[in-house]
Amino acid sequence: MYKTDICILGAGPGGATAALHLANKGIPSLLLDKATFPRDKICGDALSGKVVNELRRISPELPEALGVRQESLPSWGIHFISPGGHKLSVPFVQDYNPTEDAPAGYISKRIDFDNFLVEQVRRRPEITLWENTDIAKYERTPEGGFILKNKQDEPLVQAKLLLVANGAQSGFTRHVAGLQLKPEHFCAGLRAYYKGVAGMDADNFIELHFFKDFLPGYLWVFPLANGEANVGVGMLSSAVSKKKVNLKKEMLRMIATHPSLKQRFANAELVDDIRGFGLPLGSAKRSISGDNYMLLGDAGALIDPFTGEGISNAMISGRWAAEQAAASLQTQDFTAAALQSYDKAVYNRLWKELRLSRHLQKLLNYPWLFDKVASKASKNQALAETISCMLNDVDLRERFKQPSFYMKLLFN
Repeated sequence: MYKTDICILGAGPGGATAALHLANKGIPSLLLDKATFPRDKICGDALSGKVVNELRRISPELPEALGVRQESLPSWGIHFISPGGHKLSVPFVQDYNPTEDAPAGYISKRIDFDNFLVEQVRRRPEITLWENTDIAKYERTPEGGFILKNKQDEPLVQAKLLLVANGAQSGFTRHVAGLQLKPEHFCAGLRAYYKGVAGMDADNFIELHFFKDFLPGYLWVFPLANGEANVGVGMLSSAVSKKKVNLKKEMLRMIATHPSLKQRFANAELVDDIRGFGLPLGSAKRSISGDNYMLLGDAGALIDPFTGEGISNAMISGRWAAEQAAASLQTQDFTAAALQSYDKAVYNRLWKELRLSRHLQKLLNYPWLFDKVASKASKNQALAETISCMLNDVDLRERFKQPSFYMKLLFN
């Protein structure tokens, strides 16, 4: 049985980031994943400016290393298309120059981006990577820590501290941490890859469409480097259940019949199966640590409730988990009380943002108001820039919670 101080479950963005930050501190870790890389992960594939910042924190040259890969497409912003068809364009940075500036974000299939991070992992002697390793059982040891076993009940690893980054369907989260997600804090999604979608943005803005007959869900269209597009839908599980929505049927219907999409998809070809996935949303605070463990990324339910972004938040949690693991190693204190510092650090960084995104999510219950905001902004450059700044700056975003903001919009 392999013995280690730190074992990381899951080599996606959260787990790989944690391992790399530990390696930067000279701290060894064991990184496990049930898959063999490269492997696919169902996702929207967008990498925001927050992802770029987290890559830079691992190593300053990583954003450029990602950017020169042919499968990475530079992206400069988001188009929000309101229920009334008004387009609100939000650049990731104001006054950008695509020919001179370093990209603020990227779009890259997860099979490529996750493998990019794992390639960095493979270069580090401090990290032991075990692929194709499926952990089925977690047993506590008398002295603290865990013994990890496979499906054959064979003990594989003994660890003092677990960094749990094995995704939305984490058995550890449900059965050991005891966290159960309520449907109002869980989003159901579908993803497909299409070839030949017309009318993509010249600066590779990603698109979020909020159609009246699909609220409170949304449809996305994200360009990809190979001329394909990532197309998908997402809706709160509570709404899917209440409205008895068939997501696949609705997605195909909107692509085939909606005036803003029909012509764009007229000659498009579906090049992969339409696949489903779940998004545990960070719209409620949870305990993301306990005796001898921390929950990272999707395993800790840290996905943005409004945009569905999860990669950057997973990487942020990975960075703070590495900080806490280093501190706990020094004191040899892996108790829940000691690891509470991890919860505080993650939520100090993310909670304000998550809470405000939850507020924006609720705005979808008032489509007429959402439409009014987008309509006015589409005709008023100053207002569009103000909203762009609000969406990119979490402190300015507080104004979305103020009734006075909407009153001024409605009556000016």
